[in-house]
Order: sequence, then structure tokens, then C-alpha cells
Amino acid sequence: MLLEGKTAIVTGGSSGNGRAIAAGFVAQGAKVVVADLSEQPREGGVPTVEMIEADHPDQSRFAACDVSKVADLEALVRTATDWTGRLDIMVNNAGILRKEPILEATEATFNAMVDVNVKSVLFGSQAAARVMVEQKSGVILNMCSIAGMRGTSGFVHYNMTKGAVRLISYSLADELGPHGIRVNNVAPGIMRTAMNVEDDPVIGTEQGESYLPMIPARRWGEPSEVADACVYLASDLAAYVTGITHVVDGGYLRI
Repeated sequence: MLLEGKTAIVTGGSSGNGRAIAAGFVAQGAKVVVADLSEQPREGGVPTVEMIEADHPDQSRFAACDVSKVADLEALVRTATDWTGRLDIMVNNAGILRKEPILEATEATFNAMVDVNVKSVLFGSQAAARVMVEQKSGVILNMCSIAGMRGTSGFVHYNMTKGAVRLISYSLADELGPHGIRVNNVAPGIMRTAMNVEDDPVIGTEQGESYLPMIPARRWGEPSEVADACVYLASDLAAYVTGITHVVDGGYLRI
């Protein structure tokens, strides 16, 4: 039980990687606030809290949250502290992907991507850090991406936002480290989530399947594998690990 007695928040926790992270944390003993716009998972099935509660009663609860609004993020942190009196782990996982060629890029897409992918990470971290500084302990995990580590045609907005997340985490690791707070990135590759099945169809398409030979592991990643990385980074096993980007991509980048 690597996270016994810990309280965590996972934004974007209704679907995909966030859903797996929330379940993985509870399996390791944590209480988890699952935050999202909707309880319904994009991939179908029962809501995350309902799924968790079947085996781990009273270990999770849902909080409606628009992560693009600072007031919602602050209220989310209060939900956690009102529940257990503390906040040990903040996972800023919520994110969106809208693919546009640069000649067709719009201000509306830019603003939406920055609000959800960048603003929410900075101010979600801020709200969590205010509690963690008082506790003199805490872990913040920000969901980056291999898209934040290299540029790709057609993904200028997404590359930009995930690159920003990476640098936010490095800055926060430096600033918050003296307060006993660790801050790290998790950078998934091509995982089996709605983002890679629907938003940017890779998995299950002829063109997408042609990418598999470029991945040394020769398979797509699973959300549970992102969750495993988050459990490690959130636990005391990673007590001397801060200011890094933990890549979970089957060797795709090889850097």
C-alpha cells in the first residue's frame, strides 16, 4: 500500500489515463477526488467513482470541475481538504487535443488549448501548493506528453501547450522543493485512450497502425501503465525524484 493515508486529486479523472490513475491510487490505499466536467467516461462503462467503490467503498468521490476556471480549481482543493483535512497528491491530468494545420489555426483553438492544457496546470498547482506548503509536504504530477518534447506537423497548439507544461513543472520543482513538495511530469506516448482513438485517430486506423514498427515495444500503451508511473512518482519510492519528465512511451522517442 504505497499511498496509504494519502489524499489525492485527479483532474480529467472520468476517462482514459485519469480514470486509470484514480483507480491505481485507490488500489494503493489513497482517497481520491475524481474531478471532471462529467462523470461519464468517454470510453463507456460506469463512472470512475462507481467503478472504484465496487471494491473500495468510501475511498473516492466525484467533483464537477471546469479546470479552465481558477475558482473551480480552488473549490476542488477545498473539496479534498474538507473531506480528509489534507491534500498530498495533485494530478493535473485534464487536457484536450484539437489538431489544426498552422495555416488554418484559429484564435479560438489557441485559447481553448491554453485554458485547459496550461492555465489549469499552473493554477491547479498553485491551489494545491497553498495547502502543501502549510503541510510541508506534497506531490504535484503534471500530465505532459511526448508531444511536449518534440514538434510535429499539424500539432502546433498541442506541442506548444505540452511544452509549456514541462517547463512549468521544472520551475515549480525548483520553487517548491524547499517546502517539501516534489513536482514532476508524466509524458505518455500513444496510449489506448479516446484522444488517440477519436480526437486524433491513430489506434485502429491503417495509417496509425503503420507507426507500430517505430515503437520498440511494438504495441500501444495502456492507461494502467501511465497510472503505474504516477503511483511510483507519488509514493515515497520516488522521495528523491523531482523536476523530471517520466516518459511512458514504449521507447518511441528513445531519448
